[in-house]
Amino acid sequence: MTDFSFSGLNPDTILDALENQGIFLQSGLLALNSYENRVYQFQAEDNRRYVAKFYRPGRWTDAQILEEHAFAQELAESEIPVVAPLSLNDSTLHHHGDYRYTVFPSVGGRQFENDNLDQLEWMGRFIGRIHRVAQAKPFENRPDIDIQSYLQEPREVLETSTLLPEHLKTAFFAILNPVIEKATKGYVTSKAIRLHGDCHPGNILWRDGPTFVDLDDCRMGPAIQDLWMMLSGDRQQQLIQLDTLIEAYEEFQPFDNSELALIEPLRAMRMVHYMAWLSRRWEDPAFPRAFPWFAEDKYWEGQILALKEQLSAMQEAPLKLGY
Repeated sequence: MTDFSFSGLNPDTILDALENQGIFLQSGLLALNSYENRVYQFQAEDNRRYVAKFYRPGRWTDAQILEEHAFAQELAESEIPVVAPLSLNDSTLHHHGDYRYTVFPSVGGRQFENDNLDQLEWMGRFIGRIHRVAQAKPFENRPDIDIQSYLQEPREVLETSTLLPEHLKTAFFAILNPVIEKATKGYVTSKAIRLHGDCHPGNILWRDGPTFVDLDDCRMGPAIQDLWMMLSGDRQQQLIQLDTLIEAYEEFQPFDNSELALIEPLRAMRMVHYMAWLSRRWEDPAFPRAFPWFAEDKYWEGQILALKEQLSAMQEAPLKLGY
């Protein structure tokens, strides 16, 4: 059985790994907000700040990680503000014991404001530029955003999860099943391109414009995946935001309006995938500490309501441009 844990990753291991690449710390290690991987900021002897990312064992293959790195570097070479990994000793991916890691330059900034139309216009332009580069060739090793990995496999995980209270299972699956059925029917794509994959406001830093971070979930999928998580508020607000995004996006890359029908299926897929992700990772001590509410009745009652609302959203007409 694959060990997905970080039980052997301690400060001495981290320091040894970095020193193997010729990096010697001047400051202590500051753990950053990351659960899937382990990420640390530090200042080195050259007085520069860096971020070391240790990948969760067993999640990605070396080829998949290197493809992520190559994509980030390709975008950076096209003068798109993406934080790309540093090449140290002729490689961006390094091994130390049971762990694989990479080192990034540390960048600052505040969180992107997704209700700010000026910032959304910037985002539309830069995502258009990302996709113009991304469409040039496909990923060969990274997976697709698909029904199997975002709905079917997560349902199997939730069926066997001991974290879902027994007395709520009937009600939960009574709404989860039609949500999965509706999303499966609605998620019909004609073209897949390389994507950031997890382009939500938490992965955007803002300082005189956006900086994209964390391509850990980059996959093949429809262009709308990198746009819909920018939307917030009620339907009318989302229509205004969508028009702003797409108008700016199309300065650099054509957008297929038929993909607007994928927004709510993709939202449903993210909801289901997220619940299963938490369940899969529960044996990692960091998860019960960070998400204690996941094992409570109140959380699952809230998810039953959220899934009902999502089923209703998928039954409405898709958002349209030109509100």
